[in-house]
Amino acid sequence: MTELRSLPVRLLTVAYTPRPEERSFLDRAVTETKDGLTVETAALSAHESHQVFGVRMAHRGIQPLWIRVVNGADHPHRLDLLSVDPAYYTPLEAAYVNHFAVGKRFLSFGLLAWLYLPLVPLVPFKLIGARRANRRMNQLFKSQGYPPGPIQAGAEKSGFVFVRVDEGVKDVDLKIVAQEKSVDFSFSLEVPGLTLAADDDNRASGGSLQELDEAALRALLEGQPPCTSNQLGTRHGDPLNLVVVGDRATILQSFGAHWDEVESITFATSLKTFKAFLLDSEYRYSPVSPLYLDGRRQELALQKARASINERIHLRLWRTRTSFEGLPVWIGQCSRDIGVRTTLKTWNLTTHKIDPDVDEARDYVIDDLVAAGRVSRVGYVTGVGAAPQSKPRRNLTGDPFFTDGLRAVVVLSNIRVAAKYFNWV
Repeated sequence: MTELRSLPVRLLTVAYTPRPEERSFLDRAVTETKDGLTVETAALSAHESHQVFGVRMAHRGIQPLWIRVVNGADHPHRLDLLSVDPAYYTPLEAAYVNHFAVGKRFLSFGLLAWLYLPLVPLVPFKLIGARRANRRMNQLFKSQGYPPGPIQAGAEKSGFVFVRVDEGVKDVDLKIVAQEKSVDFSFSLEVPGLTLAADDDNRASGGSLQELDEAALRALLEGQPPCTSNQLGTRHGDPLNLVVVGDRATILQSFGAHWDEVESITFATSLKTFKAFLLDSEYRYSPVSPLYLDGRRQELALQKARASINERIHLRLWRTRTSFEGLPVWIGQCSRDIGVRTTLKTWNLTTHKIDPDVDEARDYVIDDLVAAGRVSRVGYVTGVGAAPQSKPRRNLTGDPFFTDGLRAVVVLSNIRVAAKYFNWV
């Protein structure tokens, strides 16, 4: 009965029900204190931003980033918003992008719009409702936005900065400025919402890790399998051409804002992938097919996407039961997707075509990490063995690859450092 009474209300109005009091995202907030300044920040997921602001901001590429700055210094400071995101939205700009537009919604139905002609008399009421909702939206976004201007000594400011969307992990670098100097802060923030693979394989590599010295590490890495395989281990796949030393959090932070964790393969993510394929558009978190090492699927997968879903660099990693300098050792496979082709070797009859020069993708990853200052040591060991361009090998889907046969090794750092080199190959 209540639903029947509310039906006329829904037909004559525009529902706008934000919940700005919702603050569950603060449970994930990260805090850092430096030079008398304390910064606390959290990135909202698509669901949380919809709850707080009442509109699906993520669909329009906008993400609220909550920031609180406490000035414990003895002189004023100011948050440099440009350092947070050079393409940030002002509160009223973000509100305008999310405004209800009844006319546009009607026209978006195209040829099917004639089905809604009986509802045309209701349009004036909808327009009035949309204007009221949009005014409320403006007020809410402005009141919740981070206030500009200086933060006086002993005072604090907090609010939302509206930035570009990131899922999984969001890396945030921000600057607090004063007349004499600036103070830089860096955060790696968790953003819920991605459909990530279950961490079931952790048990296979769990327990205490065996600490290795440099000689033992080299021997271990040279003795690892040359390639990935199918699940049964009966056929070789792409070469295992990269080793990363670091814990999971450091890996995600080191690869930075341009690399993304990929989603697992589900019906929903398959639909997203299919849509991106049809539109030749970007899907930053598109799944990668499973490859196996000793019967285990990859435990962590990252990719650096381009404008098209058909073009990306991706990295699969498996944990070993060892550590070096107190950090877990991961062995991985990286390659560059350059297109899509048909094949009879997959259930969906299509697969990504890789760049056969797999050494380029391997060295690209090294260069990217070194340029970010996140590599303390780097080197090469013997890996899959050389395969010349004139006599390439093939992966599980039949793509050829050639290689110098080496396996790169990078030891990651939590702080920015200049890379040193192992005295290896």
